[in-house]
Amino acid sequence: MTSDFIGNTPIRRCDYLSSKYNTNIFIKEEFHNPGMSSKDRPALFMIEEAIRKGKIEPGGTFVEASSGNTGYGLAMIAREMGYASKIFVSKSCSSEKVEILKSVGAAVEICENSNGLHDFYSTQFRAQSYAANNSNCYFTNQYYNSSNIKAHYKTTGPEIWQQMKGEVTHFIAGIGTGGTISGVGRFLKEKNKNINIWGLEPTGSILSHFLTYRTLPTEYEKFEPIEGIGRTFIPGSLDINCVDKIFQIGIADSKSAAQEYKNATGFLIGFSSAALVAMLEAHINSLAFKQTDIIVVLFPDHGSRYMSKLYSKNEIVNEKSKVI
Repeated sequence: MTSDFIGNTPIRRCDYLSSKYNTNIFIKEEFHNPGMSSKDRPALFMIEEAIRKGKIEPGGTFVEASSGNTGYGLAMIAREMGYASKIFVSKSCSSEKVEILKSVGAAVEICENSNGLHDFYSTQFRAQSYAANNSNCYFTNQYYNSSNIKAHYKTTGPEIWQQMKGEVTHFIAGIGTGGTISGVGRFLKEKNKNINIWGLEPTGSILSHFLTYRTLPTEYEKFEPIEGIGRTFIPGSLDINCVDKIFQIGIADSKSAAQEYKNATGFLIGFSSAALVAMLEAHINSLAFKQTDIIVVLFPDHGSRYMSKLYSKNEIVNEKSKVI
């Protein structure tokens, strides 16, 4: 079963980033999961819980709103268990992700945005509506499903603690649904309350504002879409009490970071991983890393999912023209 190979992903020291910032940076490589992303973990937990609690009958359809990775994990696991899947993605989803969703039998519907249940044109509203109006369908709803946090609390967090032998000063991850940083952050804080749990989001996202003020902003900045992270609403699967700081980064810097990392290491990183690398560069002074710090960063997926957005010749030319 595919589920037998989910989790237990490696951590490796990144010599490039460690040397660049004179500290110790380790990467939790989630692209080693069967679906090449960290989202396989909550996908499995949400499916197993739904089946266990009788929320879906055999042969039914799992429905999700996804930027692609959760949808792929759900579709892959569901098909193996004898279920169908229907995934609602926003128009900003990469063409590679749409194609791999279809390759595992998912029905894909492209929506205007992913702005939450209050927006009639969003992936979340359309997914919920579809599940409510069709028989034997279950909307896993990763943005409000406690199994999203539980998956990372039960698996990713303990793996990091064990692999690092408890030697961790910082954990840094992008925030989308909030499940990863909440689950890992909760587990690590229980082990050592002094571990810094830091998140990142794109410019225009409201999560850092919510962390600081515990309210929604009265005015919204233009949202820069970086697949998988950032929100214009507060997901129920985000436990803000597990997060110490949230940093913002722009889309242009993230794309440049992907190219720079590839040139330096030969490795293709995903969009939110590139955003994390860009955040380190942009905020390095305020991060104030010490030589003795041990920082674990999470790379949730692989750059092969974003060839058209990060690594195509056209994209490189476009980014250079923007700089000029």
